[in-house]
This record gives sequence, structure tokens and C-alpha cells, in this order.
Amino acid sequence: MAHASSGVTAQPAARPALRLSALLGVLGVVYGDIGTSPLYAFKASLDHFARRGISEYEVFGILSLIFWSLVLIVTVKYVTLVMRADNRGEGGILALMALAQRGIASERMHYALALLGIGGACLFFGDGVITPAISVLSAVEGLEVVAAPLREFVLPVSAVVIVALFVSQSYGTGSIGRVFGPVMAVWFTAIGLLGAAEIAHHPHILLAVLPSYAVLLVVHYKFLAFVVLGSVVLAVTGAEALYADMGHFGRQPIRVAWSFFVLPCLVLNYFGQGALVLRHPEALSSPFFLLAPHGLRLPLVILATLATVIASQALISGAYSMARQCTQLGFLPRMTVQHTSATEEGQIYLPQVNSALLVGVLILVFSFGSSDALASAYGIAVTGTFTFTCVLAAVAFRRQFGWSRPAALGVFGAFFLIDLTFFAANALKIPEGGWVPLALGIALTAMMTTWKRGRDLLLERWKQDSLPLASFLARLPQSRTVRVPGMAVFLTGNPEHVPGALLHNLKHNKVLHERVLFVTMQNIDVPEVPSEERSTITELAPGIHRVLIGYGFMESPNLPRDLGLLRAKGVEFDPMQVSYFLGRETLVRATVPKLPMWRLWLFLVMARNAVPATEFFRIPSDRVVELGVRVAI
Repeated sequence: MAHASSGVTAQPAARPALRLSALLGVLGVVYGDIGTSPLYAFKASLDHFARRGISEYEVFGILSLIFWSLVLIVTVKYVTLVMRADNRGEGGILALMALAQRGIASERMHYALALLGIGGACLFFGDGVITPAISVLSAVEGLEVVAAPLREFVLPVSAVVIVALFVSQSYGTGSIGRVFGPVMAVWFTAIGLLGAAEIAHHPHILLAVLPSYAVLLVVHYKFLAFVVLGSVVLAVTGAEALYADMGHFGRQPIRVAWSFFVLPCLVLNYFGQGALVLRHPEALSSPFFLLAPHGLRLPLVILATLATVIASQALISGAYSMARQCTQLGFLPRMTVQHTSATEEGQIYLPQVNSALLVGVLILVFSFGSSDALASAYGIAVTGTFTFTCVLAAVAFRRQFGWSRPAALGVFGAFFLIDLTFFAANALKIPEGGWVPLALGIALTAMMTTWKRGRDLLLERWKQDSLPLASFLARLPQSRTVRVPGMAVFLTGNPEHVPGALLHNLKHNKVLHERVLFVTMQNIDVPEVPSEERSTITELAPGIHRVLIGYGFMESPNLPRDLGLLRAKGVEFDPMQVSYFLGRETLVRATVPKLPMWRLWLFLVMARNAVPATEFFRIPSDRVVELGVRVAI
């Protein structure tokens, strides 16, 4: 599919009416990941000082770092600034990438921004593997607090919960989604109240909101404080979801829910855990679950498990959407996309992605064995995405929102330094497990760039071997080609050249249909294209038309449906009288390959496993004629 740019400039999305249903939806979909961070973030941060002995000094310093991380990264960077950069109402790093690329003429700059977007997307997939593993494990580990002998059931129960979660994906999230919001509302209320009850015993803990405690901890411990930042960042995992899910709810419900409910509940819980550790230092073994009275710990474990399943669901659904966007942008081969809702376009299920995530999550659960061990692997993916987002946002705000260069560099440069510091702190954990998301991100980036490069080479080769459309049309009246009844649809990646399938059909069958459509599908750098703007049609000769169909990066193609819309533009289209002609490429190694051997092998493997065009474009299989062609690259 060809790529096209849209001339639409970035405009602020219209502010929707604020409704309770929207706020509940935000709680269930957007805040699941960051909402379950109190299960492990404070404990993982404070564990660094356990050998030296925990005092008020360390507790206050950690709480101050967590509080100001939530304020600066989530509230200021994402909620206040980055969420302004919407691409026709949609957010996420790929939407931001498309926004930053808009209007850039330099191929190098365009490619560099694409690498940042794809790198961030690949790290997001790493996050999608680690989040279900660490979240579910941290919740089920609450069984150890309820009764020590239950420790041996933690891994089996976690595995059962994870398998059930992934197996249920094919049924869609619509019905389950309706309970996500209320469950998360109960979750945030419960953790806020538990924290507030403990703070009542030690109200002095609220002084930790002063940034001086964070500064003093850093000055006193120096390198150890730098190491601690790698765990503190666990408190802001999920911040990217605020931006990525903006298109589902709009920025207003996300901002209101964060400012007036989610942030206060998180702060109360973290500070409550700090107050508990000061009163009972032995509570450091599980400060979150020990906040609850003994009789409420088992219900809290059950509620935490539900909350972590919801948090995992948000990441899994996000991985489906991200994979579809990468496919539409030409960075991944075609994959099976199943729509699980008749009304919601965004509710999709990708079996290949689901299977890969399930295998990856189970491997992590049994390899690391505990949430504490997995915490070492968590931060790299999150902080890497933060850093890439920061660079893309600086470009987008400079070019699309008219910020001056000093303003863009000053604001986002400061956040870039914060993000880079967190990333560097997490880089220290690469030997302990941080290599997992890093290796996954590098492997996926290699796959995506290889696929993009391979398809570009195929397009170049096809242009060299194909016949210009103008030449073909000029010769057609003088030829003795027989025209037969019906309509033929030929898919072509370049609207200026004759499709190879048509030349092969003429060569072997020596006929041409009375009505011919040359169809080119284009990727537009917007999330969705309105149906009335989706296609343009040009008559090239009697009975021969060129059709350009545009799809946004958050849409799934449906060729028969969109060709049916041409009837409103004066073109007869009877689905039962149409034959679709496709070229099936057989890829072989050229005498002088233009790709390194490992890349060529990888590209050929990906090409062989790509979903057929008929399935991807939803073309009826009984209306398709495939003509093979051998291509050397």
C-alpha cells in the first residue's frame, strides 16, 4: 500500500460533555496500569535501603521522589502538555510520530522520526509482555500475607489467571469492559481509604510532599539514590496510556479523573505505606497488603487480582491496536484482524499477537518467579518510551503548534533530561532482567525496519519492470484486445503503472473486462478517514477508472465495502459481478542481493507468514483470481 500525507493541520479536539460513564470508562481502561503500581513500586524502592536499616530519612525521601515523579511526569508532561498534541483526536506515540513528520521535506529527518516512533512502539510491546506478568504476580503474592503456606500456590494461580485472560481475548472486551470502570473505582477508593487510615496514625508523613526530602536523599546517598530512581519510576508506569487512549474518551475525562480522583488516591496509598513502615518496620515485607486489617486481606487480594487483570487487559488491547497501526504504516506484514464488536471499530483481536504475548508472559512468570525479580525488567521499556515521546513532542510542538525553538527546547529539554536520568538508572538493571524488554525492543525494531526496507525494494523492482499506465492506455484503442462482460478490480501499489496482474491476465487469457478499476490503497497520516473522503475516482478511458482509497493508521481495510460506496459517485458496482485480480509474489534471492543475508532471510520468513491479501482486505475468496509472479531481491 502506498503512503500519502494529509494536508490536515493539528487542531484541538472538541471537548466532549463530561459524563459519569466516561469517567468510569477512563478508570477502567486508562488507569489500570498506573493504578496497580502501589502493589510493588514503594516496596521495590525502599528495598534498596533495607540492608542499611530503614529510617524516617529514607521513607520521606522515597515518598518525595514518588510524589514529584507523579506530578512532573504524569500531571505536567502528559496530562498538561503532551495530551494537547492530538492527531485528529487520537493519541499515542505513532499518532505523535505522524504529527511530528507532517510537512517535513527532509527524508533523513522523516526516517529519524519514524525510527523514534517505531522504537517507542516496540518498547510498548515489551511493556505489554511484562505488565501482565508483574501485575498478576504482585497481586497473587498477597496470598503469602494471608497465610504463609499458600506461597507454593502463587505461581500456579498466576499462570491460571494469565492463561484465562489471554484465552478470553477472542470473545472481545465489550461485555467485560462494562465492569472494568466500577471495579477500578472500588479499587482506587479502597487503596485511598487504606492509606488515609494509616496516615491518621502518622500525619507527619504528609511533609514528604516537600521536594527538599527528595533533594536531601539524592545529595546524601548519591549513586545509591541514582539506583533507586530505577525503582521509583515504577510508580509512573502506565503514564503513556493517558495519551494513547485519548481518542477513546477525549482529554477532559482523563484530566478530571486524574486530578481529582486517581492522583489523590495514589498519593494517599503511597504515603500510607510509608507511615506503616515507620510504625512497623517489619511491614516492609509487604507494605501494601499489610495496610489492610487481617480480616480484609483476602478480599483485598481478590480485588487486587481483578485490578491487575484489568491493567493487563488495557495493555493487551493496546498491543492489538499498536500492531494494527504498524501494519497500516507498512512496518509489519499483514496479520489476521478479527473485529469483536459490530459497533466499535476499535475492538479488535489479533490471534498472532495474542499467542506471542501469552507465551512471552508465561516465560517471564516462570523464569523470574516473583514480582520483585520482575521489577528489574520493568523500567527500561517505560522510560525508553518516555524519552522517545519527549523528542517527538518537541518536534510536534515546534512545527505544528508554533512554539519558538527556545520554548520547545527549554520545556521538553528539561523533561528529556528527567526521562534520560530515569532511563540511565534502569540501564543499571540490564544484567538483572532489564535486558528482556531491551532485547525484545531491538528484535522488533529490526523486524519492522527490515519489513519496511524489503517492501520498498519490492516497489522499486516493480517500478523498473512495469509498464507506465499512460503508455498502456494510449495503445489500448489500437489493440485487438477482446472486452468481456463484468468488472475487474486490479490492486496496484502505484497508480501510475499498470498492475502486473493485468499484464499477466492479458498474456494468458488475452481478454479485458468491459469495466476495469485500478485500485490503490493509501496510508494517510491521520487516525481515521471520513467515509465521504475515503475515495477519489478518475476516468482514464471508457470503462476504465482509477480509484484511490485512503485509510488512517487506526483503521482496518474493507475493500468490498468501500468500493460499494462508489455507486454514489456514478460508478456501477455489483459485488456479484466483480472479479478481483491479485498478484501473488514468490520472493527469491537475487544474484546481487540488496539486503544483508540475515535481513533477507528475516524478510522472506515474514513474507511467507503474512496473511493473504484476500483475508486482510476482506475480499470474498470466491471472487479472487491470483496470478503468480517471481521477484528477485
